[in-house]
Amino acid sequence: MHAVIMAGGKGARFWPRSREKKPKHLLDIISDKTIIQETVDRIKPLVSPENILVVTGRKHAGTLIKQLPEIPPRNIIIEPQGKNTAACIGLAALHIQKIVSDDVMIVLPSDHVIADSEKYLQAIRTASETATKENGLVTIGIKPSSIQTGFGYIERADLWNIINDEEVFRVKSIREKPDFQQAKLFIESGNFYWNSGMFIWKTSVILEEISRRLPDLYSGLVKIEQALGSDDEATTVRSVYKKLASISIDYGVMEKADKVFVIPGDFGWSDIGSWDTLADISPGDIKNNTSLGGSRIIIEDSENSLVYNPGRLTALVGVKDLIIVETKDALLICKKGRSQDVKKIVEKLDADKMKKYL
Repeated sequence: MHAVIMAGGKGARFWPRSREKKPKHLLDIISDKTIIQETVDRIKPLVSPENILVVTGRKHAGTLIKQLPEIPPRNIIIEPQGKNTAACIGLAALHIQKIVSDDVMIVLPSDHVIADSEKYLQAIRTASETATKENGLVTIGIKPSSIQTGFGYIERADLWNIINDEEVFRVKSIREKPDFQQAKLFIESGNFYWNSGMFIWKTSVILEEISRRLPDLYSGLVKIEQALGSDDEATTVRSVYKKLASISIDYGVMEKADKVFVIPGDFGWSDIGSWDTLADISPGDIKNNTSLGGSRIIIEDSENSLVYNPGRLTALVGVKDLIIVETKDALLICKKGRSQDVKKIVEKLDADKMKKYL
């Protein structure tokens, strides 16, 4: 069994803490460990560090090697440029097949928070057994606790089996992020789960599906496979990646595949996709104010606000529904419920060539 952790992305909604040089998964947000360190620790009871691969960009490889000393440096797989999850997963599958010919491959995002590790591991075990028995594609669906428009959704079909006392359903459809009314209908139906972005399958199965559903991408992977381990590997990967389409595994493969299964997960999952999400999972005071960062924060006659400031004293008086985040070079003040739009600030900084703030 191998695990692949996808460690790309900018974490733009988590600005100004998350930056291009140090995106969200490399930060210590909810504990004294970084999020990717917690991701690795969580899967280690099932997968030894020698069998954990991390796919990332070149600018973050050095930091990952320092943060994850138990993972062999050769297991840090570098993408020349981000090309979405289909290319990332295909590249990782090639590396695993070069080592063991075929194996179960657990694909995990690098930036999730899980409250109950035991339930999480049990779901992964059940998914691995399902992937092995059925030669199918398996995903973990999160039982929704609220109406959310920031997640994709998975619609279940009939119950296929019960393994390890857990229900395994066939997947009827995979939906893109809905608007509020559609998300409300999804939740009310009782047949939908949040798409966690976790996938479990055999390497041979996912590569076969990529060859069927994304033939151009697969042709590029074949060229890379032929160069793996040679002096031309890095040059070939760079050359091929330039030409690959940027497409998600959900849209490119999962939505079109025939044998897709979902295992409902209820283990305290969060993707920490924004400051609002962090506020939701962090303890607050009696008026739902959350103070983070270790600095002194004084809150007077205020409610439902989050403050992050590791530096100077911060005081709030008579305010509510605010997110206040200060770093050494930037200050964010945002209305609670709008932190998904922080990415617009990042886009504007990029457009205005204010690179030092990215």
